[in-house]
Amino acid sequence: MVDGPAAARELGVSERTIRRYAVALHDIGIPVDGQPGVGGGYRLRAGARLPPLMLADEEAAATVFGLVLAERRGLSGADGALGKIARALPARLARRVERLRDELRFSGEPEPPPASSETLLLIAEAVRRHRSLRIGYERGDGEWNSREIDPLGLVARRGRWYVPARDRNSSALRTFRADRITSATIGAPAEPPEPGFDPVQHVVQMLARLPWGWQIEVHLDAPVEEIAARIPATFGQLTADGTGTRLEMSADSLTWAAGVLAGLGADFHVVRPDELRDELTRLSARLSSAASPTRLEGVSPPTKEETP
Repeated sequence: MVDGPAAARELGVSERTIRRYAVALHDIGIPVDGQPGVGGGYRLRAGARLPPLMLADEEAAATVFGLVLAERRGLSGADGALGKIARALPARLARRVERLRDELRFSGEPEPPPASSETLLLIAEAVRRHRSLRIGYERGDGEWNSREIDPLGLVARRGRWYVPARDRNSSALRTFRADRITSATIGAPAEPPEPGFDPVQHVVQMLARLPWGWQIEVHLDAPVEEIAARIPATFGQLTADGTGTRLEMSADSLTWAAGVLAGLGADFHVVRPDELRDELTRLSARLSSAASPTRLEGVSPPTKEETP
């Protein structure tokens, strides 16, 4: 038995609202008994069962779609939940769910490693409550260790989950992969992030600074605002340099980097590496050859049927 004032305090509402809740629950078939006076209150009648979850077609479709996305992004538990909901759906909706599950594809995203749903919930709770986390963590080289961190956010990026956090041992700002957290326990109170800290921006900049095969620096003859509107932040670091822009980026392929720079629509010169200049020379030769009228000799114009 729960008395009205206690229930009102627990839920942060008035006693009148508690009475309305009890009546509303009774009206939909949930037997809530009320007893007035000293020692009275409300209780759920013994043996009562909650009604099944009821969703409209559009609500069910949205729920299933979210679970399919979660499953494809490696979130643990999504597959089981999706199967249970699919079995409870009417046959016409269940067939559409199966088609969605079979046909949905992601473009440009890596295959995500599995991430524990419980771990993500703990991280989010620690961030919200400004609490530390004691975690077991598996590094990229396979070594395992225990750490105590102050998580500052939870960021989903290209199929992976990242946790910007302060390492309590070193006080350094680090970024952890949630799928490599093998255990997590909420700990002591933590300091909130610095004013203006943006966890998404931190992760984007961290990914842009990851070591690749080539470290590239170019000067672009265009203001930084103009260049920033043409390329995503993950491409590299943009810095105002006089009236132009310094772009520092990393890449495994100079051929790819040359194509990106050529497509920015701004004059530029290469600061480093020298090999990028050679790649731009080769790209320039290919483009000049492609634009040469001599390449069109002997090529008949398309017929009406061939014209798209």
